[in-house]
Amino acid sequence: MPRKAVRIALLVLACVPARAQTAPTGPEDEGTPEEQKTAEAQPLETPFDVLHNTRLTGDWGGTRRWLEDHGVTLDLGLTTIYQHNAKGGLQTRNAHRVSGSYDLELTLETAALGLWKGGKVYAYAEGSWSDGVDRYVGDLMGVNWDAYGQQEIQLTELWYEQAFWDEKLRVRVGKLDLRVDFDTNLFANDLTTQFLNYGLNNTANVPFPDRGQGIQFVATPWEWLYFAAGVADAGADAKETGFETTYHGPCNLFSVYELGLTPVFDTPWGKLPGHYRFGLWYDPQPKEQFFNDLDGRIRHAPLKRDDTGFYANFDQIAWREHPETDGDEQGLGWFFRYGYAPGDVNTIEHFWSIGGQYQGLIPTRDEDVLGFGVAQGILSDNLRLTKADPHRETALELYYNIHLLPWLTLSPDFQWVLRPGGENGRDAFIAGVRLQMAF
Repeated sequence: MPRKAVRIALLVLACVPARAQTAPTGPEDEGTPEEQKTAEAQPLETPFDVLHNTRLTGDWGGTRRWLEDHGVTLDLGLTTIYQHNAKGGLQTRNAHRVSGSYDLELTLETAALGLWKGGKVYAYAEGSWSDGVDRYVGDLMGVNWDAYGQQEIQLTELWYEQAFWDEKLRVRVGKLDLRVDFDTNLFANDLTTQFLNYGLNNTANVPFPDRGQGIQFVATPWEWLYFAAGVADAGADAKETGFETTYHGPCNLFSVYELGLTPVFDTPWGKLPGHYRFGLWYDPQPKEQFFNDLDGRIRHAPLKRDDTGFYANFDQIAWREHPETDGDEQGLGWFFRYGYAPGDVNTIEHFWSIGGQYQGLIPTRDEDVLGFGVAQGILSDNLRLTKADPHRETALELYYNIHLLPWLTLSPDFQWVLRPGGENGRDAFIAGVRLQMAF
C-alpha cells in the first residue's frame, strides 16, 4: 500500500475518537436495559487478536463499539489480487499483474447521534494500484473489475440519505453510485468476495455513469415489493466533484427505474427468499452510431441521442442445509441476468449471465463459498458496418472464497474467456488469487 495512503488512514483512525467525545447524546442512545446487558456481555476485541477479531485492529479499547453505538461507523478494507493470463488472449509472456485497492468508509447515523431520525451521511474514499491483465487478454467485459489503475486516494462517494415512514421511503442525494441500489444481486455483485469479472457483477451493457452528482429514491410499500428510481450526471467522473459537468454545459442526466419483487417461498427446506428485479434505463448523451465510412469518404459519424434499454436480474436461495436455524446461510443459491441495449450505438446488444454459489459445501468449513458463473455479451450486427466481424464474448468464472479468519478471506479464482473481444481472439485462461482484509 502506498505510504501516503497509510498515513491518511492512520490519521483518520487517530482523530475520530477525539471528535466523538463531543458528539451529542440523547435518551435513546444507550438502548433498552436488555440491549445494554447484551452489549456488556459481549467481550471486547483486543487489538490485533488475529484469531478472534472480526476486524484486525479490534475494538480500539472499546472506542470502536462506543462510536458505533453513537452513530459513527468507520471501516477500512484492503483487497489485493494477483492474476496471470496463462493461455491464449493477446499475450502470455509476462502477462501477470498484482492489483488492489484500499477503501475507507465513514457512516454517520443522525438518530444515534442524538439528532433527527432516519438520516444517514456516507463518505467513501478509495485508492488503488495497477490496471490488471485485460491488456493481455483483449476482452470486453473485464476480468478484474477491481483494477482501477494507479491512484493514491480520492473521495468517490459522499451523500446524504433520509428515510421516511418507517423506512418505507428512502431518498438519497449527493455524489453517489447508482449500482449500490440498482442491478444488485445477492450472489453476483461483490468483487471483494464473489466474482471478479464485471459481467458477473453487473449487467454489462447498462451504461451506468461514473460516480457523480445525483438523486435517487427507493419506495417499499410492502415487504414483497419495491420501486426505485435514480437520476445522475451521465458525464460524471469519479475523480471530480461533479459540479462542473452537472451544472454547466449540456444537461445530460442518466436515469434508471427498477421494480423489484422479493417473495419468500415456504418449502420443506425452510423459507427461501428471492429477488426479482426489472429495470429500464435512459441515456440522453449523443453517441456515435456504427456506420460505413466508405473508405474514409464520410468523416463524421451520425449521432444518436436518447439511448434506452432494459434489464432483468434475479437471485433465489434454492436450498438450505439447516432451515430450522435462523441466520444459518449454508446452502445453495442461483442467479440470472439479461440486458438489452440498442445495437446501433452499443457494442454489446444482448447480454446474459447465469450461475450460483454454495456456502458450506465442505464439512467444518461453514463460512466458505464456492461460486461458478457464465456471462456472455452478444455483439451488435451493426458493427459489420465498421468492417468488424462481431460474434460474442463468453466468460466462465470459478472461485472458492476461503474464510481463513473473521477478518481475512482468500479466494483462488479461475476464468475462461472465449473469443476475447467478441471477434476472433484466442480463447484465454486466467488464473488468480484474491486476498481481502478488514481492519
